[in-house]
Amino acid sequence: MSIAPARIRPGPKHRHPEPVAQVRLRLFAGAREAAGRSADQFEAGTLGDVLEQARDAYGEPFVSVLGAARVWVNGDEPADGDATIVSDDDEVAVLPPVSGG
Repeated sequence: MSIAPARIRPGPKHRHPEPVAQVRLRLFAGAREAAGRSADQFEAGTLGDVLEQARDAYGEPFVSVLGAARVWVNGDEPADGDATIVSDDDEVAVLPPVSGG
């Protein structure tokens, strides 16, 4: 009987060969309330890395808001979604839907 090697789950450092950038995360309305802050700073290679770190940092209330939110990078919708590569000083904004009447 042969034993298969253990599978190692790649972390953010192993998934992306691109350099890690300092990215500013701005949170608005319900995202700000769920996270308990209006802004934060993360080191990441892609938009997906930023959002993964934010989910881990802020927990379930933020995850719920993020599911319905729009996410922009430097004022634009990210062309490659979570795979969008981020650079130093990029700004990621989480904009939940606005309700009112």
